[in-house]
Amino acid sequence: MDEAPQFVLPLVVRIERATPPARTDALETAARAVLTLLSDERALGDGVWAQAVRDWEDARIRKVVRRARGAEWRRAEALDGITVTGETAEVRVFPPVPLDGWPGDLARLQVSGTNLDDPRHPPAPDPAAPVLWLNPGVEMTAGKTMAQAGHGAQLAWWALSDTDREQWREAGFPLSVRAAAEDRWGPLTRSGLPVVRDAGFTEIAPGPTVVAEGGLRFGPLGRLEA
Repeated sequence: MDEAPQFVLPLVVRIERATPPARTDALETAARAVLTLLSDERALGDGVWAQAVRDWEDARIRKVVRRARGAEWRRAEALDGITVTGETAEVRVFPPVPLDGWPGDLARLQVSGTNLDDPRHPPAPDPAAPVLWLNPGVEMTAGKTMAQAGHGAQLAWWALSDTDREQWREAGFPLSVRAAAEDRWGPLTRSGLPVVRDAGFTEIAPGPTVVAEGGLRFGPLGRLEA
């Protein structure tokens, strides 16, 4: 049982009925949203979010993704946070809150209903940037997968030097999220690269969900030989 107070990082994805985002873009935008918050001056040093971030990182780095549309999204935008935009996706990330202390306008949002699709098969990932490889044997909703991608991005961030972090940040946090080939997943988990191991609280059994592989130009975490 955890002794430290539990905090959670809230993320809200905008899902309008007529124009839902593409799944992969939503995953990548969520990962970049987490990195954007971690690198924001308000989350560092004596920043206004810094203590909440430290309290959250001292326990489990829990993340919960909720969905919003219309007036719900406008209310979420009015709260203190950062909106990150992808090609089709908008994700707003907020400073960590106590597990039982969500702001009312966020607590009312639904966790379910984040089943998104890709209208086209995603292209091969850019080798210059990190790739967050998903476990091909685990099925998750888009919301759960967004949280896992966020975990993977955070582990990658922690593994980098300050110089590498700054170069990645200045480039806009380029990254890809893709499902790993089945024959590559096992070697990835044994490679020494950052691995997300889900505790199994929601949707899936405990186990590895994401491996973060470095890019040739940004986020040099190392790479698994093909």
